[in-house]
Amino acid sequence: MRPVIGLTAYTEMARWAVWHSPAVLLQAAYAEQIAAAGGIPVLLPPVPGIGGAIERLDGLVLTGGGDIDPAVYGAEQHPLTDRVSQQRDRAELEALEAGLSGGLPVLGICRGMQVLNVARGGTLHQHLPDVPGIDSLAAHTPVPGTYGSHLVRIAPGTRLAEILGSAGWQDTGEQPAGEPGSPEQAVPTAHHQAIDRLGDGLTATAWAADGMIEAVELGVVSPGQHPFVLAVQWHPETGDDPRLFHALIAAASDRSSHRTLEPVPTD
Repeated sequence: MRPVIGLTAYTEMARWAVWHSPAVLLQAAYAEQIAAAGGIPVLLPPVPGIGGAIERLDGLVLTGGGDIDPAVYGAEQHPLTDRVSQQRDRAELEALEAGLSGGLPVLGICRGMQVLNVARGGTLHQHLPDVPGIDSLAAHTPVPGTYGSHLVRIAPGTRLAEILGSAGWQDTGEQPAGEPGSPEQAVPTAHHQAIDRLGDGLTATAWAADGMIEAVELGVVSPGQHPFVLAVQWHPETGDDPRLFHALIAAASDRSSHRTLEPVPTD
């Protein structure tokens, strides 16, 4: 049985054919990557009660998107904090809580890593150009509507290292972008916020050259539950390295094989 993977989506004004109306949206690359890795993608709209769908899923992807309302982590809103949707914040926090409680394998991507962090009591840098020592334009925030690329180093002995390999830099200056699995791991990037204070139970497992946290992992939630809770700041759905999605599907397949489906009522 192919595992069913929930993908958090968002509501935006959209135009198609003769219509211009609010729509539940998500870039097709997310669904395509899940399907290519062997899963069945299902969109989760940002509506109240969406956490009730989690028990019917085998995995959860917290997708990228706009900024989280800083009130969620007790901060005042920066003037350049953008595209805040309290509706989406509430829905994704609800879905994540249900996923963690139910032992669901979780993969966070960009905003998804930030959602995981604030859900665990962490905070965010709301505007990277304000952070001393962060090369935000070159390394994290390319021209709007495009993805940049930078290197990450991955801590050995972590789940992320098992999936992608440990990566780092020699003290010889900037290194060229490497192929997946090479000593220099290049990743596609587009974000203007990032983790400030790390949330409870999270471990940073990858960093950009400027020290910004690029991946986190959460330990086993409770005995007997699957420990796959991993999030990255970059956008693997836009790249050509599908290993994170294959790892999620492998974890979700393990859950799916042990999940007992409820019988369908018959007349």
